[in-house]
Amino acid sequence: MRDAGSGAVLVLAVVAVALSLVLAAGLVGSAHVMAATAATAADLAALAAAQHVADGGADPCAQAAVAARRNGAPMTSCTPGPAGDVTVRVRVTSAIGNARDVARAGPRPRRPPPAPTRRPRRPPPARSSR
Repeated sequence: MRDAGSGAVLVLAVVAVALSLVLAAGLVGSAHVMAATAATAADLAALAAAQHVADGGADPCAQAAVAARRNGAPMTSCTPGPAGDVTVRVRVTSAIGNARDVARAGPRPRRPPPAPTRRPRRPPPARSSR
């Protein structure tokens, strides 16, 4: 009976692999939550800043900073655009790393109207001589 106790070693190995998989799944889930938090905070901060501009407010970046902080992500930069749009960058930091996101909100950029397309003219049908 030289194999006595080998089952216990096998069970310990299976338990170790299972715990490693659970830990990896937890880390992936935590990273996903961080990314979602950063995306939400950036989106809401940009929307708050753009609404502030639309309402005639003077400092949209202050509004963006408040909105980002309330949503769990400090704002790293804010750039108001000339047409009332605002671009906001945020970063979420935790023990496993950082998540960053950027969002833009404001009026849709104006594009020049498309050039009219001209359909090519077909040559007249050839006359048959009979």
